[in-house]
Amino acid sequence: MKLFLKSVFVFSMLLSLGCQNQKNFMVAQTYPEPIDPSPVTTENWSAVPKGLQASVASTNLRFVRSEIPKIAQQNTWTGTVWKGERIAAQLVLWSKDSLTEVNSKISEFKSDSGETLPSSMTNIHFVKYVITDVFGGGCGYRKPEDFPSSLAADALDPVSSFAVNGQETRPIWVTIDIPQDAKPGTYKSTFTIAIKGQETKTFEFSIRVIDKVLPPATDWKFHLDLWQNPYAVARFHQVKAWSPKHFELLKPIMKRLADAGQKVITVSLNKRPWGGQTFDPFEAMIEWRKKTGGTWVYDFSIFDNWVQMMMDLGVKNQISCYSMVPWGNEFYYFDETQNKEVKIKTAPGTKDYEDLWIPFLEQFKAHLQKKGWNNITRIAMDERSPAEMKAMLKLLNEYAPEFGVSFADNHKSYKLYPDDLKDMSVAFGHPVDAIDLAQRKTKGYISTHYVCCTDKFPNTFTFSPPAEGVFIGWYTIAANLDGFLRWSYNSWTENPLQDSRFRAWPGGDTYIVYPDNRSSIRFETLREGIQDAEKIRILREDLAKSNNLDALDHLNQTVAQFNVTSKPEDFESMLKNAKNTLNILAEK
Repeated sequence: MKLFLKSVFVFSMLLSLGCQNQKNFMVAQTYPEPIDPSPVTTENWSAVPKGLQASVASTNLRFVRSEIPKIAQQNTWTGTVWKGERIAAQLVLWSKDSLTEVNSKISEFKSDSGETLPSSMTNIHFVKYVITDVFGGGCGYRKPEDFPSSLAADALDPVSSFAVNGQETRPIWVTIDIPQDAKPGTYKSTFTIAIKGQETKTFEFSIRVIDKVLPPATDWKFHLDLWQNPYAVARFHQVKAWSPKHFELLKPIMKRLADAGQKVITVSLNKRPWGGQTFDPFEAMIEWRKKTGGTWVYDFSIFDNWVQMMMDLGVKNQISCYSMVPWGNEFYYFDETQNKEVKIKTAPGTKDYEDLWIPFLEQFKAHLQKKGWNNITRIAMDERSPAEMKAMLKLLNEYAPEFGVSFADNHKSYKLYPDDLKDMSVAFGHPVDAIDLAQRKTKGYISTHYVCCTDKFPNTFTFSPPAEGVFIGWYTIAANLDGFLRWSYNSWTENPLQDSRFRAWPGGDTYIVYPDNRSSIRFETLREGIQDAEKIRILREDLAKSNNLDALDHLNQTVAQFNVTSKPEDFESMLKNAKNTLNILAEK
């Protein structure tokens, strides 16, 4: 285990459910934060009143640990939600004094009519800071010393008790999951912050539940494709890949992804499909072995266990297999004649390539047919050239045409193979032509967009404004796309809880959740935008069925303003107003 994880802080916390229901004491572990590489030294902390200061704050704000919050203090929070929706609230604490034993709890929610919602539907997180940098030129190898660094508030630590240091700002992030059977109405609750030796601070939470239902995430139509890296989990926790302990660690973090509506299982057919671009390279989930007589055998055990685990968690729509055209066209297998693993380099269209892939496709197809997975399996490629794609497609369509292709396209080459790309993701800022998009929809093909290190806006870097994650969902549905792809759910850096910077891209580019199943502000706001997209889809269907064409037109005009590829002025206000419109129309 890494040294910084050995130095855990242990806190006791007492959770109160409702006003009286007491739980036993629980022990929660957290971890030390990094030293601030560029603390603000001009703040006048002596002017802050004595004792803990606290306020409700917008979830669009990302606070700086060494800065005094520049907000008007308020002690009320209100939200409007559908049944089945998750909503978030943020509070912020700051003090010039050194404080300990800051404990938070929330009571059950009660309506004027006597209905109640349990406090167990809420999750309290203290927000932890991680080192980040700046966008700079986006993609490209970088040295940390060449870019300004700072702390970003991002990781959500699931503890309700925390030690707040003097001259420090500490956010609290609260997620509230409304039950699908909640009665419509307005519910109120009290959020309490208790500080040893000081007066307890209380905040009033008020939630208005609309009589609309957001279905479970597994039923969402939004095609979310965040690539998973199980090897990062094994390395970070120092367990053997694919051991029972590894699967035990994988399940909660992948369940979090499933609960955000993930539709795709990421599979590495062969070793290092993206070369060594991540700190934890992808190994082969299928063992390739060439016998002494020249025949091939394949062990699908890891592939089967990984895919089945993901399906059991609710990710069932698609299996994306990387790759028949890996970066560098390098392939690995165990050669029994040489009694060692060998690496060959061969490009699509060559005889060596065909000799390698034809036996595999024949046996892989037969195996998938037995499992019942052949119609949801895609051979996946990432930003490969047209020449390589065409040669690969010729072979694939001859030996396994039912698979089809999943393709991330950064040069609009999709037009060259319109019938083959069953799942296509285009780079943000390079939208699919309307006629092509319409034709893809008639075929039932998936069309999404993606962002990566080239995109300053919108993105999910650790320094990105939180509202950009929400914007992604609104843009997706405004552009008439089916969903969103991001290459990096959990390709962690060496010390992801401490430092989100990586050798080639802006801070946070390689991951959006943290070890031990910790969420992040970035992940939660991305999920929020996906929820909004689902709500828009449902509301469009409902308004069309009821023939409420004026309201439908109003909704479409509201959504259309997000079909932009450059950052609008004050887009946080755009989102706030659009969300308000969405809720007003939902009650008509």
